[in-house]
Amino acid sequence: MSEATFYERAGGAATFKELTKRFYQRVATNPILKPMYPEDDMAGAEERLALFLEQYWGGPSTYSDRRGHPRLRMRHAPFHIATPEHDAWLQCMHAAVIDLEIAEELKEELWTYFQYAAHSMKNQPDN
Repeated sequence: MSEATFYERAGGAATFKELTKRFYQRVATNPILKPMYPEDDMAGAEERLALFLEQYWGGPSTYSDRRGHPRLRMRHAPFHIATPEHDAWLQCMHAAVIDLEIAEELKEELWTYFQYAAHSMKNQPDN
């Protein structure tokens, strides 16, 4: 018998949908992040992030089936991402992770990944 994936241990699709819902609720009121997201496609952005995270953490490959390789740096290249944007994104995501009803060690693993991912998306020097 194989070991359960992080995706399974965390509660599957429901957990990632809840995480992204909570994240985007915060994005919608964040003065730095809100202008970076398409007002008329917040639901689409939320769905894409949920599908990406599900796939990344061992769930179904729906994201790649629909959109191809994630190519995160390329997809984020059009956006100005320096320390203020990085920090605002992490603030929203941290609050969303904290609110999840999953084991603390799973929250810590998510948080470690998000810190790394956010740092790797920075594409502007700090002045």
